[in-house]
Amino acid sequence: MPSSIPPLPGLTRYTHWGAVPEGLHTKTQLDRQGLKPGGEPLGQVLYHGNCYAPLYEVTAAVAKRPCSPAQKAVLDRARDLQYVCRRCGHRDDEPLGRGRWCDSCSIPAALFEVHDQAQVLARELVADESAVVLVVDVEPDSFPEAQGVAVVGVHDGQVLYAAPAGEYGSPERGAVLDRLDALLVDRRVVEEPDFMGPNHRYPHALLRLPRSGPVVPGRDPLHPWAAPHSAANDSVTRIWAGWFGWTDRHSSTNACAPWEWSGDIPMPWSRSLDLVADGRSMADLLHRIADGTEPVWERAAWTTDGHGEPDLSWDRRRTARVAA
Repeated sequence: MPSSIPPLPGLTRYTHWGAVPEGLHTKTQLDRQGLKPGGEPLGQVLYHGNCYAPLYEVTAAVAKRPCSPAQKAVLDRARDLQYVCRRCGHRDDEPLGRGRWCDSCSIPAALFEVHDQAQVLARELVADESAVVLVVDVEPDSFPEAQGVAVVGVHDGQVLYAAPAGEYGSPERGAVLDRLDALLVDRRVVEEPDFMGPNHRYPHALLRLPRSGPVVPGRDPLHPWAAPHSAANDSVTRIWAGWFGWTDRHSSTNACAPWEWSGDIPMPWSRSLDLVADGRSMADLLHRIADGTEPVWERAAWTTDGHGEPDLSWDRRRTARVAA
């Protein structure tokens, strides 16, 4: 229903139903009597404050042609199908609306789409010779001997830069930031968020002490490769989480990463004191996702809903993936 229906030019306007002369009816009123308009509208009435409905002379109306049994059967069947999932055949208590998928099918389909998009992104990164994995380790109280930074190419695993991070505010840290500014200009940066391990590996941790105050969202104007909370850079964790398909609730369409220290699901890349090895491990993971050889969760929603992958007639047709 439109928010307003403007008046038709050249027709008498009635601003309330009491002013409408007898013998003038709207299409809806005629329809309830089994009639339809037999001529042009003779007036219009205002309703809902900003809509005008044309009025037709009831004496000129003609009888509506009744539906044939075949037409009625088709309409009844169409109405009935609004309650039936077109993927699994489940009948719901309420009309399913556009798409006609029940929750049990739409949730796996949504997670499958996230999974599919993760592979698309991994393929883009693997094919992009400028894409790099940026690994940092600058937590002041964790693994002090490993504080450093490494830049590894996603495409070929080449080490582009590796150095100690230096202390906050020191000339050594300034030199590292200057080198990253020059090296990462116009490059696509992939980072590893720090919430899956004991030390901080966000790029912006190089710029300020952890928990030293509010972090402004977006890219740092002086160091554009530093993006707080993965707001601008791609994330290895986010890509893998989407591909793996783990979710903490059956009704959730949010693919998330299980906590590393839960022990339930090991991370598929290394986290060690060797930042270069960790960067290469993450680049290898992106290659496996791009190739479709990285395992998915054995209980990923689209593999356990009883119907396999969602509708493969989607534009992005895929071959079956290798599951764990």
